[in-house]
Parts: sequence; C-alpha cells; structure tokens
Amino acid sequence: MVSLIKAPHDKTLKIVEVKGGHGVRRRLLSLGFHKNDTVELDSRGILRGPLVVKNLTSGTSVALGRGVAQKVMVEIVGDKK
Repeated sequence: MVSLIKAPHDKTLKIVEVKGGHGVRRRLLSLGFHKNDTVELDSRGILRGPLVVKNLTSGTSVALGRGVAQKVMVEIVGDKK
C-alpha cells in the first residue's frame, strides 16, 4: 500500500484507504472518489504541481493537489490497458 503520490504511473490502482479527516473524505466523495474504486494516474504536474487522476469506475478525471493525493492510499491491481 502506497500513497497516490508515490504510485507508479503505468499501473491500475485501487483506493484502499483515505488517511485524512472528515474534510478530506468529504472532498474526495464530492469529486467521485470512493473506497475500492479503480483509478490510474493520467499525468503528474511539473514542479510538484497537481496530479491528474482518472477514476476508471466512474469515468471521470480530476486534478488533485499533492496534499490530498498523499492521503489517498492505493494498491496496485494491474497494468494499464
């Protein structure tokens, strides 16, 4: 289990846990990210910018700031298709 920031770019990932308070969890839920959703990294921001994360479960893409992304714990479930 690694944080979304340290996750590999070319893998399919599953959200396992959110290590944050109520505000972080509520923000992610409002963006459509739930526990057990599968996601992949679309791109990483240059010079420590935001991460663009594609939610494969709902088909949406969202830019997450690094503070929020480091609280999302994921596990690798497979290679990107």
